[in-house]
Amino acid sequence: MTRAADYLDLVRAPASLTVLGDALVGALSARGPGAAAPLRISALAASSVCLYSAGMALNDWADADLDALERPERPIPSGRISRDRALAVGAGLTVLGVGSAFVAGRSSGLVAIALAGALWAYDTLFKPTAAGPVVMAACRGLDVMMGAAGPGWRSALVPVGAVAAHTVAVTAISRGEVDGSTVTTGRAAVAVSVAVAASGLLGRGNRPAALLGAARYLAAVLPGQLRVARRPGAAEARDATRAGIRSVVPLQSALAARAGSPLATAALLGVETLGRVLGRRRSTGDIT
Repeated sequence: MTRAADYLDLVRAPASLTVLGDALVGALSARGPGAAAPLRISALAASSVCLYSAGMALNDWADADLDALERPERPIPSGRISRDRALAVGAGLTVLGVGSAFVAGRSSGLVAIALAGALWAYDTLFKPTAAGPVVMAACRGLDVMMGAAGPGWRSALVPVGAVAAHTVAVTAISRGEVDGSTVTTGRAAVAVSVAVAASGLLGRGNRPAALLGAARYLAAVLPGQLRVARRPGAAEARDATRAGIRSVVPLQSALAARAGSPLATAALLGVETLGRVLGRRRSTGDIT
């Protein structure tokens, strides 16, 4: 019998915390702290979580045969969830995600459609190709742009680029979770992360808070990437991927501080703390 916990494993529920700040940062960067209307931000956060979770379910649906060999503990190969049901979960969450974005506004809804298309394309076509990390980065950049959609969207290009670049680095390393990564990939990821952290300091917002967020981001993401650069084994790649997924939250807090919103910065610090607590309590599930 399929349990609720099995569905939470399928969609990597703890990892959904990492997308809560994407649209918020986009909205703040595009139109300032006054743009963070609670209803709109709540609808966008719901959209981000639904679409991210849809992508995770579709990932396991598309990789079911490969996971039977490499990740037999995952919900589909372990028999806890059928492949057809995983596809239904992915499709249903996609519809919910796009619908939630339209609640926030037509422009955000149209970006959500593009994001949904990119997610499905990644999982069904691009994931095993050289373009995979770039397509995944486009997905995450569109998630930020979903909040920025509308007047002033060009002002959000820095955070869009920062989150997308971070995603390229994490996704490139994640490709080595089974067979190992490469020294070159690890070194490139380190360089990208340093540049991403620096981008959080570009702006007229709260510079000390942005500096603190950038420092926390580097403290979270660099150790794992440096280990991959020295010894690019599969275990090192998995650890660096886990850390990379979680480290986007302090990056978001740096970008929120850059946009001049102490309230959003504090809220994202709370999300970061919650993510650490859940990470310590993780049992059989994973976020990679």
